[in-house]
Amino acid sequence: MSHTAMLTFDGHNDLLLNLWLHHRDAPAAAFFNGIERGHLDFPRMQQGGFAGGLFAIFVPPLAYITQMAPHHAEQPYQPLEIMWQQLDILQQIAACSHGRAKLCRSAAEIAECRASGVLALVAHIEGADALDGEGELLTEFYQAGVRSIGPFWNLPNRFGYGVNGRFPASPDTGDGLTAEGKAFIQQANALHMMIDVSHMNEKAFWDTARLSCAPLVATHSNAHALCAQPRNLTDAQLEAIRASGGVVGINFGNAFLRADGKRDSDTPLAEIVKHCDHLLRTMGPEHVALGSDFDGISTPDALGDVSGLPRLFAALRDAGYDQALSEKLAWGNWQRVLQQTWQQ
Repeated sequence: MSHTAMLTFDGHNDLLLNLWLHHRDAPAAAFFNGIERGHLDFPRMQQGGFAGGLFAIFVPPLAYITQMAPHHAEQPYQPLEIMWQQLDILQQIAACSHGRAKLCRSAAEIAECRASGVLALVAHIEGADALDGEGELLTEFYQAGVRSIGPFWNLPNRFGYGVNGRFPASPDTGDGLTAEGKAFIQQANALHMMIDVSHMNEKAFWDTARLSCAPLVATHSNAHALCAQPRNLTDAQLEAIRASGGVVGINFGNAFLRADGKRDSDTPLAEIVKHCDHLLRTMGPEHVALGSDFDGISTPDALGDVSGLPRLFAALRDAGYDQALSEKLAWGNWQRVLQQTWQQ
């Protein structure tokens, strides 16, 4: 680990999708040896101080697979099987790590990993489209090590409606949770599984806020007041997350940072700082964290990939963030909310 890097726990990344698309035959070897494309691999994590995070299990649309990995598109499109394959990749990383990485099922295990310099892996599901309405598969994934779930991506499913709208727009893009979706929230609560609201539309968000007994968490979202992407959160949503004791992880994607909504990578790190500032003013220092969305977005050139995290913390320091506040953003707030949600 670089001696200049701050230890960071990240709320969201798409490493597993990248490995599933491009390194399916030997994902652990690719991860530990280095990956040419994308933002994440073990050597760059070590360089940047990335010491743990939530790793998304995400089933992309078939059209995306066809575009990014045409040879895989020839195989049957089986979303549930893809989910299990991506979880298996995460398990392979831990098994082949020679003690350098661990699949964590509790907040205590995450804290132990930090203390011992082991990469803390937390399995997260992004989009529950392939799951049943009775909760049997949700329980199976929990038993296999998954500890966090976002019911939606951008498209509707049996549980309700994800955010799906073009910039600029409100997050009020459709109906809320279905009856099965409301039961799903209660099932996740019963398992003490963290619920991610990042891809919920506004009605589904407020349904979840009313139903859930756990802190509200947005793993990779920004401030709608600064960037009117429908995926970003309004001040009223931010205040509800604060009131619940929850956390918002700042997304590093250019399109979620810039006031013009463009994916232009000529985006200064000051844009990330602006979103941090806004969330801190609205929510307070206990409720803001990082949720990079690495391997799922285009990042500012000034950040690049995970090895650029020290540059981000330097920008925060230059903006007046002291060590204590930076440590809350980097690790402490995630540790607290996961401990509270998982109750272990």
